[in-house]
Amino acid sequence: MSFKNSSINLNALKKKAFNNRWADSYDGVIPLTAADPDFPVAPEIIDGIADYINDGYLNYGPFTGLTEFKETVASYFNVKHGCQFSKEDVLPVNSAAKGMQLVAKFLLSPGDEAIIFDPVDFLFQSTIKSIGAEPTPIKLNMNGEVDFNLLEQMITSKTKMICLCNPHNPLGKVYSLETLNKIAELAISYDIWVMSDEIWSDIIYDGKTHVSYSTISKNAALKSFTIYGFSKSYGLAGLRVGAVFCSNKKKMNDFIKESDYYTTIEGVSTISQIAAIVAINKAQYWLEEFKRHLHTNRSLVFGLINQTEILEAKLPESTYVIFPKIKNGMSSDQFINQLMEKGKVKVVPGNTRWFGNEAKGHIRICFSTSEEILKEAFERMVIAF
Repeated sequence: MSFKNSSINLNALKKKAFNNRWADSYDGVIPLTAADPDFPVAPEIIDGIADYINDGYLNYGPFTGLTEFKETVASYFNVKHGCQFSKEDVLPVNSAAKGMQLVAKFLLSPGDEAIIFDPVDFLFQSTIKSIGAEPTPIKLNMNGEVDFNLLEQMITSKTKMICLCNPHNPLGKVYSLETLNKIAELAISYDIWVMSDEIWSDIIYDGKTHVSYSTISKNAALKSFTIYGFSKSYGLAGLRVGAVFCSNKKKMNDFIKESDYYTTIEGVSTISQIAAIVAINKAQYWLEEFKRHLHTNRSLVFGLINQTEILEAKLPESTYVIFPKIKNGMSSDQFINQLMEKGKVKVVPGNTRWFGNEAKGHIRICFSTSEEILKEAFERMVIAF
């Protein structure tokens, strides 16, 4: 697989890449918006799907997912991150985002509070609000560091969950063992559950190590849910497949039951589960090559940003998004509107809707595309301002 400009099929993207990307954009617009690769998936995934459907049968799968999916994903996290999950600790879900919602619905009741980072991806606040609970944002600095005195002060009798985004979107922070230990100490001390979104755990730079929250201690493992998905690492966003992990057997059984998995209301397409299995078993070479390309793009975008007179950025430790600050005093919305109008480039505004109050004065740029597209986008940006 070659991650070059010639590998990108813009005609296909303009038909299929929605969520404010190519298919939602006018001709001539470059969308550096949703975190979704512009490159085709590993060919082994396509072959795996074709092999599965070749006999013409697309029957019901097991209520709680294919055994091979659960075994494969558990083994992947155990080997890669030092976890101790069994196949019974894994539930396939209809995307990581759906997993977050199911966990929040299981752990929270209307009127409860859940602590989230600020800034952070909008899915945390929208998920919590959707079930009638209240997100309580804790301010992060732009290095992503947590103020633990402030965190403890924010805990009330209504606090039922702390939400982690590790690695962090949009700041690209990889949280250290020390930081996660402190969060676990507070969570256990106050008898609070932790939901750890680890969808970006495969995309890490500079020799940093991802520490899964479930590995902090036995108590942390028994009082937490871990979320994972296949959209960022393998380009499977359209297949809507992710996984929820929990080592607490009783809680996991209750979670599966209350999430309607013993009916046909919930569940994940068997084709999506097959694609995920193949991704882990046969597409690691693709992921490693993709990461090398992203490492080059990260350096390129960081340099292009800091060469401009309008933006400044910190180098992300993870993800393929970067979150620069606007230097000329414009609001995030003013900036993106002018960039779109005069440069025909779309990025995500750092406003309350998308990332929280602390995101103001920033924009988010996705760089999971080709070097040529990125260079063209920044040439347009300079002209637009």
